[in-house]
Amino acid sequence: MSDRAKRQFRFLALFGVYFTSIWFLWGTPFVYPIKLFVVLLHEVSHGLAALLTGGQILGIEVTPREGGLCRCPGGNPFLTLSAGYLGSLLWGGAMIWGAERFKSRSAWFVTGIAAVAGVSTLLFVRQPFAAAFGLAFAGGLLIVSRRAGLVGNRIVLTTLGLTSCLYAVLDIKSDILDRPELLSDARMLAELTHIPTVVWGSIWIATAVAFCAILFRWAFRRA
Repeated sequence: MSDRAKRQFRFLALFGVYFTSIWFLWGTPFVYPIKLFVVLLHEVSHGLAALLTGGQILGIEVTPREGGLCRCPGGNPFLTLSAGYLGSLLWGGAMIWGAERFKSRSAWFVTGIAAVAGVSTLLFVRQPFAAAFGLAFAGGLLIVSRRAGLVGNRIVLTTLGLTSCLYAVLDIKSDILDRPELLSDARMLAELTHIPTVVWGSIWIATAVAFCAILFRWAFRRA
């Protein structure tokens, strides 16, 4: 077996361990904080889309039951509503890309993610639970970036990235395809465009799966 084949085999094995661990621990306290973090990124993505299209952010909320809300009037409503789930994918992809592309600088990427969480919380979160969580999570990432070392920071980035991508896929399925009657991003987009909620859910989940497949292929070829 060539060195390249060995590296790719090792990549598949490690990916299998990561994915299986996250999947089986999905409903446990071990993954719960990461899921809340992904919800925060989801809402931040809505807010950034609003800001970039001329709107504003009045406030961001994250609830203990993994719910989220971004009050961001103005801007382009189509892009703002679409930015939540797609933003989660992009954040997840960026973290995995950083872990693989800049292996020796993974600590800088973890520090950057901590800054996003901390600054977003300080600027836009007023809800006590969400504020405490956002600052605590940002502080935890800063400690990791300083003390976990190269391998530890890459593991953190990969875990956060995989969870963000997986959460986007599962959340779209649960809240849009399985329960289209819920008030969701897709439901509000359906009211805006007069295209059914399930159609938007199908488009988003197809995009999510395709994005994850492309990301996996890229990472595998780099192994």
